Amino acid sequence: MLDRMLAGESPVKLWRQHRGLTQSALVAMAELSEGYLSQIETGKRDGTVDSFKRLAEALGVAVDDLI
Repeated sequence: MLDRMLAGESPVKLWRQHRGLTQSALVAMAELSEGYLSQIETGKRDGTVDSFKRLAEALGVAVDDLI
């Protein structure tokens, strides 16, 4: 997982996959839209502090692990 992060992959996507979650499952848990999550994972959107807090809580990680 670390190698993939260092190669530039989205930490949100990597943690989601590590936890065995689909985008649909994660957005339901974090109360975000699927399109918004997709944009965060692809780097098209930065995401807000609130969205990263929601994602971190849903994934069981610290916010710092996602940025």
